[in-house]
Amino acid sequence: MSITLATLDAWLADRENEHLEFKEAKNQYNYGKLLRYCAALANEGGGSLVLGVTDKRPRRVVGTKAFEDHGSICQSLLEKLHLRVHAEEVHHPDGRVLVFTVPSRPLGVPIELDGTYLMRAGESLTGMTPDVLSRIFAEVAPDFSAELCANATLDDLEVESIQAFQRAWSRKSGNPSFERNRPEQALEDAELLLDGQVTNAALVLFGKRRSLGRLLPQAEVVFEYRSSGNPGAAQQRVDHREGFFGFHDTLWSAIDARNDIQHYQEGLFVWDVPTFHESSIREALLNAVAHRDYRLQNSVFIRQHPQELVIESPGGLPPGVTVDDILWKQAPRNRRICEAFQRCGLVERSGQGMDRIYEECIRNGKPLPSFIGTDDYQVVVSLRGGVEDPRTVQFLERIGQEQLASFTTAHFLTVDAVRRGGQLDERLQRPLQDLLEQGIVERPRRGKYVLSRRLYAFLGKKGEYTRKVGLDKGQNKALLLKHIRDNQSEGSRMGEFLEVLPSLTRHQIGRLLKELREGGEAHYRGKKRATRWYPGPDLSGDRANGES
Repeated sequence: MSITLATLDAWLADRENEHLEFKEAKNQYNYGKLLRYCAALANEGGGSLVLGVTDKRPRRVVGTKAFEDHGSICQSLLEKLHLRVHAEEVHHPDGRVLVFTVPSRPLGVPIELDGTYLMRAGESLTGMTPDVLSRIFAEVAPDFSAELCANATLDDLEVESIQAFQRAWSRKSGNPSFERNRPEQALEDAELLLDGQVTNAALVLFGKRRSLGRLLPQAEVVFEYRSSGNPGAAQQRVDHREGFFGFHDTLWSAIDARNDIQHYQEGLFVWDVPTFHESSIREALLNAVAHRDYRLQNSVFIRQHPQELVIESPGGLPPGVTVDDILWKQAPRNRRICEAFQRCGLVERSGQGMDRIYEECIRNGKPLPSFIGTDDYQVVVSLRGGVEDPRTVQFLERIGQEQLASFTTAHFLTVDAVRRGGQLDERLQRPLQDLLEQGIVERPRRGKYVLSRRLYAFLGKKGEYTRKVGLDKGQNKALLLKHIRDNQSEGSRMGEFLEVLPSLTRHQIGRLLKELREGGEAHYRGKKRATRWYPGPDLSGDRANGES
């Protein structure tokens, strides 16, 4: 990955990123520390160690002379860590920045260095705790869903549920023979029955209520409805302790029974939006059943409220997947269950399947899914049903259905991030270029992106477009110069410039001040925090190296 100045600026402005580590390292950096930090970053899923940037906020580039022969350093890291660490220089106006990009450790294999498995703890490094190590080693545990259930027989499976699976499989494949096969043959073909013995996956998908309660009670899915967020008994509770194919339609019907339609109108534009979309809810349920940890004795809980639906699934995210990359990584925990869902068309592929949920939220102007409460022991997904910004729907309508059909999830996420003014990470750079070429997104200046003028004109919001585009470089320089002239007696400080142009970073303002100085319109005196800016060229010949 090529690291651009825009990417570096985004990193500097980012308040918190667990995959980034900044070190000042103006003149040098200890090789032993580099080695230890690379090991810790790899153990935590990979990341970047950035040299030449202050580690205290607000971060700024100071430049670094460390590891000028970074090629040989990467070779040494490969020999020590058995990981291919990539080093790249970024030539920033304020100095050379050196970025070491560290890949994630292999699945189930923590990186050891001198007898210690390192991880970060605040500003320092420490050894991994036993519980963290045990979770890493468990990442390569056998597929529970493919294991045989010792005491289960074919009599523990519901024939009607197996036949429903066969019908769906037949429709998906276009092969009518799947529906005509004996249930035992269908299970054998789907690898849910091995040498006549029942797998855990078969029990989860087709088990009878009494059998599931006896053999795998934690496989139940509990549905609760509350009309308010107050604690206490639910107004409705149903324990679905039977195979998935025996209850999934019934569960959706219970949710849909209280699924209000929201009506929105702005001008002549009128549309109806259900609070909960069937495809999103079913996808979230499939994820909970397919990716939970069945070794834990907890049940899956689905809690519905008038404007929110929360799904709690035991076991944390699958190994190698985090909340930040859940859309980009696929690591099915129960592969046999995922493959069964794929065969019958319930999912398009055996992955995380969150993309459909995200797209549905964006298309209907709803908040993105929340994972607050997710930890190493459970996954909590909250789907909020209220429409957050009806104009999103209008934006997408204006783009057109034919063009939207070519969008990937990344395109939708990019449109949403630009609309919200959020950060665009590296994974959205390619769809961003597509949207720029299509005229859906504009870049009024480097690092600044807005939805196009034509979209705002369609909404009758031309003034909002102008506000979002903000001032151009000339206008920004004029504001800085006005402030400098208005305060010429005492001089102007950097902190004041940040108040004048709050949308710009310290480094962006510094570049504007440099242009004013080079044009003879302003000059500075003093060093570091004592730096003051004054109008006109410097005629004293006494200029020091100031902070810009």
